[in-house]
Amino acid sequence: MLLCYSSSQLFVCLRLVSHLGQNRALISQPQLSALNPHVCVSAHTGKLNEKLLLQFQVVVLTDSSLEDQQRFGAFCHSNGIKFIVADTKGLCGQLFCDFGKEFEVLDPDGETPPSVMIDNITKTDPGVVKCSEPVNGFVDGCSVSFSEVCGMKELNEYGPVEIKVLGPDSFSICDTSGFSAYEKCGVATEVKNSKTLTFKPLNEALTDLELLVYTDHGKISNHQTLHLAFQALHGFVKQEGRLPEARSQSDAELLVALVKELNKVYKLEQLDEEVVRSLSLTARGDLAPINAFIGGLAAQEVLKACSGKFSPLQQCLYFDALECLPEDNQEDGEQWRESTYLPSGSRYDGQAVVFGSAFQEKLGKQRYFLVGAGAIGCELLKNFALIGLGAGQGGHITVTDMDSIERSNLNRQFLFRSQDIGRQKSEVAAQAVRAMNPSMNITAHQNCLDPDSEKVYGYHFFMGLDGVAAALDNVEARVYLDSRCVHHQRPLLDGGTLGTKGSTLVVVPHLTQSYGPAKTNSRDAIPLCTLKNFPHRIEHTLQWAKDQFEGLFKQAAENVNQYLGEGAGFLERTLGRGEAEALEVLECVWGAVGMQRPRGWDDCVGWARRQWETVYNNDIAQLLHCFPPKQLTSSGLPFWSGTKRCPNPLNFDPDNTTHMDYVVAASNLYGQIYGIVGTRDISAIKSVLEKVHIPAFTPKSAVKIHLTDEEMEEDKNSGDFDTERLEELHKKLSSPPMNSSDLQMHPMVFEKDDDNNFHMDYIVAASNLRAENYDIPTADRHKSKLIAGRIIPAIATTTTAVAGLMCLELYKLVQGHKRISSYRSAFINLAVQYCVLSEPLGPRRFTFAGKEYSLWDDFLVQGRRESGQEMTLGELLEHIKQEHHLQVTGLYYGNAVVYDGGSNHKERLAKSVSEVVSLATKTEVPEHLCVLEMFASFAEDEDCETFPPIRYLFK
Repeated sequence: MLLCYSSSQLFVCLRLVSHLGQNRALISQPQLSALNPHVCVSAHTGKLNEKLLLQFQVVVLTDSSLEDQQRFGAFCHSNGIKFIVADTKGLCGQLFCDFGKEFEVLDPDGETPPSVMIDNITKTDPGVVKCSEPVNGFVDGCSVSFSEVCGMKELNEYGPVEIKVLGPDSFSICDTSGFSAYEKCGVATEVKNSKTLTFKPLNEALTDLELLVYTDHGKISNHQTLHLAFQALHGFVKQEGRLPEARSQSDAELLVALVKELNKVYKLEQLDEEVVRSLSLTARGDLAPINAFIGGLAAQEVLKACSGKFSPLQQCLYFDALECLPEDNQEDGEQWRESTYLPSGSRYDGQAVVFGSAFQEKLGKQRYFLVGAGAIGCELLKNFALIGLGAGQGGHITVTDMDSIERSNLNRQFLFRSQDIGRQKSEVAAQAVRAMNPSMNITAHQNCLDPDSEKVYGYHFFMGLDGVAAALDNVEARVYLDSRCVHHQRPLLDGGTLGTKGSTLVVVPHLTQSYGPAKTNSRDAIPLCTLKNFPHRIEHTLQWAKDQFEGLFKQAAENVNQYLGEGAGFLERTLGRGEAEALEVLECVWGAVGMQRPRGWDDCVGWARRQWETVYNNDIAQLLHCFPPKQLTSSGLPFWSGTKRCPNPLNFDPDNTTHMDYVVAASNLYGQIYGIVGTRDISAIKSVLEKVHIPAFTPKSAVKIHLTDEEMEEDKNSGDFDTERLEELHKKLSSPPMNSSDLQMHPMVFEKDDDNNFHMDYIVAASNLRAENYDIPTADRHKSKLIAGRIIPAIATTTTAVAGLMCLELYKLVQGHKRISSYRSAFINLAVQYCVLSEPLGPRRFTFAGKEYSLWDDFLVQGRRESGQEMTLGELLEHIKQEHHLQVTGLYYGNAVVYDGGSNHKERLAKSVSEVVSLATKTEVPEHLCVLEMFASFAEDEDCETFPPIRYLFK
């Protein structure tokens, strides 16, 4: 159990905002419960006391006094309760963990243990293992386990074996001279060892500077100073009965004096008084990005405390983003007068006391393009709504995402609810943030960002933006978006996650390097939010198969058991999740306890066959009915394009091995959750299949593509659920059956390494059939197991922290920070509480014709005169000569030669540039194209390999 006392915005942002003056715990409780009906959330509005703490495994304090932190921290430490303090003040935050005198960490880093395929094992003392690949990750003294070894099967049951690395592809193990002879195959996998950590209580940890964990090695003195300043701030509040006033220099000097007094004990050599003053001047601030970052880290520590998975924080972490404050020359003028920092009763007061009302007005006027509305995209939109980005006159957010919502999204994409399943992510996300902040100006698109979409996201679109935010799950899309931002000289905020790891990058025109082309093609870089409706890689179909396994053989059984154990409580909770989902869940429950419950093995085979037909034929037919092969998006672009492969339905064939593999695995797993014994006898299963009736299927014509917000609003409740049927099921299930103990089910927990449990049999068959639907190359069992083990989904804690860091950089972009030292790129790994922020790199520069350029530089040419007539090619060459003193000797558009400087192209000089490009490429210039990007060679520096491009604006 977890107690979070004095809850603030540190952990969640709720969709409802109209509860001013009401108790936060009471208002938060139903909203938190709605996020996951399987988690019991209760509200406590009384005072905190030791008796209450004894009910919990983990206690988190936020917005608490130092006295309470020390009092309750000491109590928790002595009673084996994990204790966490999380707090934010303006642009600064702190996090403290105490997990007791002895805390066992079962998995220190969360990394997938390295494994290698085996070529040979000798019968010697010691045995020598020869591998078919390098033994990267194995070191002397580590332990490995063996599996799938043929011949020398004793190793499969031997347990962990200590190894000694002999070479790049070999290592020695125990005495194998008495084992059977090795025949073939086998996998050696490292076995992780647990470790035990010791923590100090808060009152002791406060005096130990060795326990500080640094998030920015360029700010070590900042962190040490903040360790004292946060303590002094508590003293200030105790002495004055309030936090320091915003922009009050006298309060700032008082806090500095308190810190200096405290430093007589700590004796810091580098006490940064400016950091203390900045903390004082901004302490009344309440900033969503800071809350998101500290809250994300704190929430991960809670999970560590509960599970023993990953290494916890030891023990104090401080963070500041004081570089977000205006640079030296940005506070000049009337707009930065002190009165602009005073509270005005606005929802943005917590932000205005830090940056001023003029900044808030500027933030509201921003026009931003967000690409992706998945895990990071949802968190960014939440932050945009809270800080007011694009929520003012003239401001606007455009968000695009071509994916639709699936149940698996709900554990990390908090703008979505159960009733939104099947709807477009971008539409639902836009609707959710408008509910959070009715002033938000936001438009949702469902377009894939690729060259095909440039008629929508072209020159005029990008030139109307102040910036771009990328919330993408693959490198290729990032590289393309980055190139568009460089092309149009627009800043880019990029963030990505891989499980507990996350990174952020800010790209500032003429100041930093860009994201750039993909530098590696690591096989471990699996996309995070795979497009499960539109898979295009085998990794996607494998993750989909795992989700199917969880839904069919785990969640369904858990729902039945909860119903049998809780009765009316389960029904009430389920009905609160929306009619569509409630009908689905209750139908499943009723089927499991009623007439649809399998009575024997034949029923299990029949279910598996019908499930095959539903998933690989009917669902695909329905998808093609909703999105025909020639379907266009609302922007007139082909729906089935880019990474969206147009699928084809499959027809069941009992003589097809993969088809039967699915039926065998699915029927056995289905039988297992009901306690029915199955079989692997193919002949017997085929005999049963001959008697299975497959109902005819007709796609639902009522399902349609919604082109506008109004259509979506009108149709969101017009799904094919049956209200009368829902009421009927509610009535039937209102009284749990008397023989409930006989109806208990057995949920499956996925285990990929047991070859006899049908789990991987199901995953491989389900994935490969899905791949066949979409013409994706299939994967054999071994490859599927390796890939399935590496798939790491996005998790809420990391995405929250990453989005917070991205929005801190957004503050700087909006203010127009000019110094590269003001910006930060970040890499975090919450599994080991590793967090490093660093100054981004500047753009690579090159010298051409005696001048220095970077990737941000170009030769921009206005291709039309005032009369509207377009330049000729000859006029373009003369313009470059007159404006830049450069003689063009060759001009290229893509792979086409536009001008080669010789007599062959003399006739082209009198033609318009766009006409010449059409001649060179033998295709018409697309109607939507406004800028032609061409590269030239010049007489002045023919040996130079890098030139600024010529960007020719002709529309």
